[in-house]
Amino acid sequence: MTAPHRPGPAGAPHYLAGVDGGGTGTRVRLQDAAGRTLGQGEAGPSGLGQGVEQAWRHVQQALLAAFQAAGLAPAVPAEVALGLGLAGAGVAAQRAAFLQADPGFARCVLDNDGVTQLLGAFGGGPGIVLAAGTGSVAASRDEAGRVRQCGGWGFPVGDEGSGAWLGLRAMAHAHAVLDGRADASALSAAVFKTAGADAPALLAWCAGAGARRYAELAPWVFASADGGCRTAQALLQSAADALAAMVAALQPEGAAAPWPVVASGSIGTRLARLWPPALQAHLVPAAGDSMDGALQLLRAALAADAHPA
Repeated sequence: MTAPHRPGPAGAPHYLAGVDGGGTGTRVRLQDAAGRTLGQGEAGPSGLGQGVEQAWRHVQQALLAAFQAAGLAPAVPAEVALGLGLAGAGVAAQRAAFLQADPGFARCVLDNDGVTQLLGAFGGGPGIVLAAGTGSVAASRDEAGRVRQCGGWGFPVGDEGSGAWLGLRAMAHAHAVLDGRADASALSAAVFKTAGADAPALLAWCAGAGARRYAELAPWVFASADGGCRTAQALLQSAADALAAMVAALQPEGAAAPWPVVASGSIGTRLARLWPPALQAHLVPAAGDSMDGALQLLRAALAADAHPA
């Protein structure tokens, strides 16, 4: 059992929570006002594209799990300040709707999950993060703290190289095989096994599918490729090339040396091995994660509140 928590200064939140939320899940790291980590919790997806109500529900569930992991009774929202990196926060309407639905937390600071991952990965220093899981986005931060983003336009028009992107193309391949436009493969067999092997079944599956469901097909692409399926191998290489192009677009022109790159996410870490050797040479391990970056974002906002310009 964790020792009783001592509140911070008068008016300061008792607890700080760094939140990392995307299309697959939500993670929360809970700290006290002094920056000591107390516990961590997880819940379902909180990407804003899947709905604000769901996002808040899963953020609060993950926060409750963090308090439970710390052996602490849950605090009321007014005692907790949140720093959040959520997929979809770059969409103004989604961002505004999420903040409007704030249930009363002491402070709520929100940015895209790609930005918070960038802050955590380099401890605030310059570099590039490529994050690819259900969706994909790349972001860079220079020495002056200026942030640029590449990709992250959302499924289905964007999120190139992501799990959802792979799943969508695996399904398109299965359609082509069923039509006779493409040769049968291990990948098409895996899709048929998962979603159905005739037109009515595939149409019904696709009619109810969004990014998360398409991303559930991505493991079959990797498994088929590992088994020697050339169609799946070519699809993975296309995805890797798309992610590499995002990174290349963010490298500064005329710099003395390329910026370091962190590849993250369930898809990004696996596809980085398919990048050209010259790009792989700049890969470095992350100093921290998106929850660390969200906490950095939050602490900067709290410091600005305490000492306004």
